[in-house]
Amino acid sequence: MNILLMHTHDTGKYISPYGHNVPTGQLMAFARDAMVCENMFCASPTCSPSRGAMMTSQYPHYNGLNGLSQRGHDIEDLGKHMASYLQRNGYHTVLAGVQHERDFWRPLERARRASCDLGYEENISVEDTFVRDDADLLEWDWRNAERVAQFFASYDKHQPFFLSYGTHATHRVYPELTEEEREIYDPDYIAVPGNVKNNRENREDTARLHKSLASYDHCFGHVIEGLKRSGLYDDTIVIYTTDHGLPNPYSKCGLRDAGMAVSFIIRAPQYPESFGTVYDGLLSQIDVFPTLCRLAGVPAPDYVQGMDFSEVFSDLHAVIRSEVFAEVNFHASYEPQRCVRTDRYKYIEYCDPDWDRYNLANCDESVIKQGLMDGGIMGRRKDRVQLYDLLFDPNEMGNLNSDPTYDTIKRELAGRLQAWREETGDHIMTFDEYQGRYKVNRKDSAVASSKEPSEYESLIRR
Repeated sequence: MNILLMHTHDTGKYISPYGHNVPTGQLMAFARDAMVCENMFCASPTCSPSRGAMMTSQYPHYNGLNGLSQRGHDIEDLGKHMASYLQRNGYHTVLAGVQHERDFWRPLERARRASCDLGYEENISVEDTFVRDDADLLEWDWRNAERVAQFFASYDKHQPFFLSYGTHATHRVYPELTEEEREIYDPDYIAVPGNVKNNRENREDTARLHKSLASYDHCFGHVIEGLKRSGLYDDTIVIYTTDHGLPNPYSKCGLRDAGMAVSFIIRAPQYPESFGTVYDGLLSQIDVFPTLCRLAGVPAPDYVQGMDFSEVFSDLHAVIRSEVFAEVNFHASYEPQRCVRTDRYKYIEYCDPDWDRYNLANCDESVIKQGLMDGGIMGRRKDRVQLYDLLFDPNEMGNLNSDPTYDTIKRELAGRLQAWREETGDHIMTFDEYQGRYKVNRKDSAVASSKEPSEYESLIRR
């Protein structure tokens, strides 16, 4: 059984199969022919750690990929990457576009070395010399989609393939709108994401996000059509997912659901009864690797920390998990966090005793972020321990940590979190342990990608 994994940046659940009025008709059509996982969560809502956790079925603190790969973080044992494992088990492994688990995904020469290290036999990405700015990366996404379709058309079927197709969309900076596109993605009549203030500037930002989503949806549809045209559709497990939530404050790099919850749509051809269904149970992206092994008839390796959820394809009432765990260590800045989430409750611990303000370096530059900065977010304090009742407070706005009514629940969840940390060998890194090994912004830095050395408390020593 072939495996096709398609993944975007920074999308969360902001696509039409999850109820949003956005231009993702191709994804919607696929969802009606697949299974939508309503409660899938990433293991870490930051780019490299999330992907590394999914591709190794190990939490970031365990596999070593605690922060961004281009800032010096790395998977300690590259042989545990899904591509490497499947390659050793008879798969032809192929990458097109973005991977974020080792080094960086461009320029292409650099990316090919990194993808080879991860176990990809081929990197079929197009040359990116034409890319001048972020807007050109949407064209790069499209050219890679064409390359993937060409791969399907010429594949000789001598062995099963594992192909990972990753895109720049929907990462910031979002593309500018032409006058014609303003008629399509009209900022006057658009709904901003639920945790974003509704004003003109943020609607404009959301309209540009819609353009990026439409661009990806076009690429996705082209790949699916190429798979069908080649006669491989019913011999291929197809997955669409993303790394974490939208690139907004209180989303990306945070342990609220707006950061942790991800879209996940999977078509397993051997289970036609699952087509057009929705599974509501809790799942984690670390569960993807062992599940794919079961679906593909490959024994799962003994190092996986995730759970096989293949049972749900034939039983939508199956309970796989009673809780999911997630963590943050690094993005641009150091901001260690841990959480446990059940079907009803969320318990979060911020683990840096020396800093209780927001790390704005971990928030991508945007008008949304600037609006919060203008409103004084730099002076606000975070509660070190947070508890939310998701039944009554799904947006996680009212911290119940000090409410004695919830003391029993809080103790239970704190115990579950501590047990998970002990079981998985979780160690919160200190400053001395990362000093000089990784590029890390100062905690009070407001800009993630500053070129000014004074903005950083640690720079990579080679």
